[in-house]
Amino acid sequence: MTDVPRAVAEAQRELRAEVPDLQGRYRRLTEALNDEVSAIRAEQANGGAVPEVAFADVAAGRVTPAQAARIKRRGCVVVRGVFDRAQAEAWNAEVGRYIDAVGYLDRMKDKAGLDKYFSALASSRPQIYSLYWSKPQMEARQHERQATTRAWLNRLWTFEKNGRRFFDPDRQFNYADRIRRREPGDASLGLSPHSDGGSVERWCEPSFRPLYREVFEGDPLKFDPFDAEYRIATREIPSPAVCSAFRTFQGWTALSRQGPGDGTLRLVPVAASTPWMLLRALQPDVPEGDLCGAQAGRALGASPQWHAPLLEGLVSIPVMEPGDAIFWHSDVIHAVEDRHAGTGPSNVIYIGAAPWCDKNEAFAHRQAAAFLEGRSSPDFAPEDYELGFGGRTTVDELSPLGQQQMGLRPWG
Repeated sequence: MTDVPRAVAEAQRELRAEVPDLQGRYRRLTEALNDEVSAIRAEQANGGAVPEVAFADVAAGRVTPAQAARIKRRGCVVVRGVFDRAQAEAWNAEVGRYIDAVGYLDRMKDKAGLDKYFSALASSRPQIYSLYWSKPQMEARQHERQATTRAWLNRLWTFEKNGRRFFDPDRQFNYADRIRRREPGDASLGLSPHSDGGSVERWCEPSFRPLYREVFEGDPLKFDPFDAEYRIATREIPSPAVCSAFRTFQGWTALSRQGPGDGTLRLVPVAASTPWMLLRALQPDVPEGDLCGAQAGRALGASPQWHAPLLEGLVSIPVMEPGDAIFWHSDVIHAVEDRHAGTGPSNVIYIGAAPWCDKNEAFAHRQAAAFLEGRSSPDFAPEDYELGFGGRTTVDELSPLGQQQMGLRPWG
């Protein structure tokens, strides 16, 4: 796709003309969205809209079908006690030492302007450190408890149909992401509502069209955000910081206690919100060539101007303790609070769930090369803080499972 503005305008005109009963579809989705938002507000007032489970129940297979159904409806889940508190707190301290050893803060000024992914989001970027290969990050990614959790998350998806398997739910790809460390009082580095599973591609990239066939051709209320059939074949517009791997869930693991008001995560816990956003951009009040502000190579923003009914469902996550983890579907709208009004740091390691599949195996080869050289993960801006740094994790320090998850050892 060489001329993105032209492709956007053409796709918008085509869909406006060809989607059957466009206004009726949008009306039905709006009614369904309003019902979901009402349910979210009621749940939030009565214990919380974000589902929670204990890692012990995940490991023992005690998560009930009713719990799983609610997690799929809300598109998110808190898993309590993935790691022991002492382990998480030790990682937190070690990450701090690693940042100092790399000389991160002194070198930031030389890297200004490289990370452009969040530049279109009104609140700018949070205090995210572009580090990927510290020992705490690699240890947490390859940990057996993390593997157990992610295999369970992957199995919430439809990963095979008619004898065809789209991914192996029990084998993970360790997608390297970054670190967030926010200090109390920070009021400048929030993140406005968005999702990360593609922006304008959702309307104009042919590889995305089969994924949304129910939205544009069939029954939009039957769209299944947990059907992996076409997810592993999508092609994203190249950008310095767009996820080109397939993640069943984004996520992070808490290294410090944090909750509402602590400059941390907020979600719109509606797994099937994308169909409404797709049809919103085709309504008559949206100018031609404008997909409600979506931009190529950026996160897909949800704004008060275009998506106010959806944002009525934005809620804060519950209090997280060190060692707890939260995961959210890649389509789920999420944000970071503008102000950290708490009294302690709000620190996390970003670790999502990315199963082993053709798309991720191809990415793994590129990422493995970056790991071995100490460069930034290839999905992110080439800031390369760890290049030449002797304190980063080496391949010999990975477990056999960790080497498999990085594509450095064949799966048995």
